Amino acid sequence: MHKTFDLVLVGCGLVGASLAAALRDSPLAIALVESQPPPRSFVPPSSANAWDSRVYAISPANFAFLAEIGLWSRLATERMNRVRFMEVWERERGHMAFAARDADLAELAWIIEAALMRNELRERLKQQANVTLFSPVNPVALSLNDPDGLATLSLQDGQQLRARLIVGADGRNSWTRQQAGLPAQEIPYHAKAVVANFTTEKPHRDTAWQWFREDGILAWLPLPGERISMVWSAENAKAKELLALSPDELATTVAAAGGNILGHLTALMPAAAFPLCMIRVPAIVAPRVALIGDAAHGVHPLTGNGINLGFQDARVLADLLRHAAPGQDIGEPAFLRNYQCSRRKEIQVMQHATDFLAHLFTTRLPGLSALRAFGLDMIHRLPALKKLLARYASGMM
Repeated sequence: MHKTFDLVLVGCGLVGASLAAALRDSPLAIALVESQPPPRSFVPPSSANAWDSRVYAISPANFAFLAEIGLWSRLATERMNRVRFMEVWERERGHMAFAARDADLAELAWIIEAALMRNELRERLKQQANVTLFSPVNPVALSLNDPDGLATLSLQDGQQLRARLIVGADGRNSWTRQQAGLPAQEIPYHAKAVVANFTTEKPHRDTAWQWFREDGILAWLPLPGERISMVWSAENAKAKELLALSPDELATTVAAAGGNILGHLTALMPAAAFPLCMIRVPAIVAPRVALIGDAAHGVHPLTGNGINLGFQDARVLADLLRHAAPGQDIGEPAFLRNYQCSRRKEIQVMQHATDFLAHLFTTRLPGLSALRAFGLDMIHRLPALKKLLARYASGMM
């Protein structure tokens, strides 16, 4: 059975759902296809000590985007925390500190649970008149050369969805990207990001910390109350060691790695981990296909900008679709190249910058640690440069 839409979204994670939400007032008929619904992992605010292990640092630019699509006002404020200060350390020598006010910002970022955003977006989409959700079902075939100028997505249950445009929002191993013949280069870092949440003895004062250590890159992100979320990007052997620790051992190890600046830590949950790699996709569009989010790019998490790049993909593509001329074929190559050109520079800059920093701060050449420490100290003493870096990182330039 055929069903015809203007747009079919494959994948309904945060980025795909945000694109659909951004098109809520458009005349476009949208189909959302997901292989499986998200786990019911979000814990109500009354459960004060239960927190999602995956949190994101949302930049001010994407705060504005999420507010524009109506999501921000629906998020539970007691489950979010702003970052007003940030401190960066090279081993225990070089040091650089940022403050939001120094960059004329209210905050450098907001720390939010992935599950909180995911569940609120999903509830919105269930009520969105121009969205039809197909879940759980796998796509099995994609035809992009239909003689009538439509693409056809065949589903495992026998249904066929036809549309001018197919958007792949189906993650780093994107099925849509493969079906469209868009090549991707995966560059592994041979490392994992180990994540866990802790309560702290001392208040964090809305501060995020990052240490470039011999055994990896450690970040502490402030959660509401006296809690933090940890991301420790470490080589596979070190990550395995961390994952093997008991909750108490992990808390002691993490506290010591951060110089015990927040006193005693107590683990709120077991640690989890995910592999790190950079994914380069030279072309993120093809006739009748556009890629967004992790399907279009992958970056090292040391700057926390992976999800922010994805939300900006959704914002730019939504703007183009909303402002398409009447009768415009939204799946034709000339139209989609506008999206690719709009996103190319930011994606390339962020990939090159994070890759450079990841290698710079993990290379163990003699004398390089002292040079890195000197560089951080110099930046710390140059307010104009710090302000420039802070505003660029926040997406406000």
